[in-house]
Amino acid sequence: MAIKCIDEIEIAGKRLFIRVDFNVPLGDDGEVKDDTRITAALPTIRYAVEKGAKAILASHLGRPKGQVVPEMSLAPIARRLSDLLGQNVTMAPDCVGAEVSSLVDKMNGGDVLLLENLRFHPEETANDPEFAKQLAGLADIYVNDAFGAAHRAHASTEGIAHHMEVVVCGFLMKKEIEYLVTTLASPEHPFVAILGGAKVSDKIGVIKNLMAKVDTILIGGGMAYTFLRAKGYEVGRSLVEDDKVPLAKEILKEAQERNVDLRLPLDHVVAEAFTPDAHYKVVTNKEIPPGWAAMDIGPQTITAFSEVIRGAKTIVWNGPMGVFEVKTFAKGTEEVAKAVAASGAVSIVGGGDSVAALKAAGLADQITHISTGGGASLELLEGKTLPGVAVLDR
Repeated sequence: MAIKCIDEIEIAGKRLFIRVDFNVPLGDDGEVKDDTRITAALPTIRYAVEKGAKAILASHLGRPKGQVVPEMSLAPIARRLSDLLGQNVTMAPDCVGAEVSSLVDKMNGGDVLLLENLRFHPEETANDPEFAKQLAGLADIYVNDAFGAAHRAHASTEGIAHHMEVVVCGFLMKKEIEYLVTTLASPEHPFVAILGGAKVSDKIGVIKNLMAKVDTILIGGGMAYTFLRAKGYEVGRSLVEDDKVPLAKEILKEAQERNVDLRLPLDHVVAEAFTPDAHYKVVTNKEIPPGWAAMDIGPQTITAFSEVIRGAKTIVWNGPMGVFEVKTFAKGTEEVAKAVAASGAVSIVGGGDSVAALKAAGLADQITHISTGGGASLELLEGKTLPGVAVLDR
């Protein structure tokens, strides 16, 4: 792809419209609860500041649905960003309009201005050309560093680029493209995909696209039980998408035809109820009792999956192996996290729960690349083109 990065152009003294993804959780006190996405954008912001550019940052927060919702203001983020950068970040009262233009005009090289929530305007999600033009009018150069929003064709992620001569990516976006596009286009083998989460329907596109590239697919989480039902097993009250059973059969058949080793759990931690203190036990595929539901992969499966992971050269992991948020049923996900971290393979992890498991185990720094965009990374794994990436390709 012919995408330039911010460090490949001259930016000193220029006004940069930097689209970041500051859609972060706020606590009950209204302050930032988790600043992972803010810190992920720091290299690009710091580079702009050090080079003497005027950094105009833009993001959405939550879903205000085109209304001004004070609880979804980016003001707390401006405060946290000021602390992280060690310099004042000016908070704009809006993202367009005369007041904002005036603040931009007063900026000096190295200054940082954070625009108010883009989604306070319905034109943002509607990708309104006039609104996109107004945003473009604030700056000389467009920098997209918001991979987490790259799968949305919104005014600030797609429309704006049509009104600007110079469009580049930031360092975070560059890293995401390098791993999720370039690495996966020619992966080193054995290439193993680990897919979990609740529903097969969420991962159909991913499975079908990866089937042509991987050597092994390990399936855990709730989605495994639609496949086990397709193989004729009784799965009790485990999560099954009945309408997807025929599709699961097709996928199993295709894997066989393509010589892809698609592995399902061999044993399970099953429980009588969906509660932390529920009675639970370990059973094999043939022993899931009626009325019980699978909550996690069992010890046999952990051993088998870990062995495959140890031999991999490239790993993609998306989705937990069980009801990871309940400690009793988190072991499968935790052990897979440990195996991926210890594998020495090029490892690419996306999806909130998989990332949370790595962080909880203190293993995040042993992963080659942790994607910041759940939806965007899934769409790339499906082989889709992201509007926010395509528009940078010149």
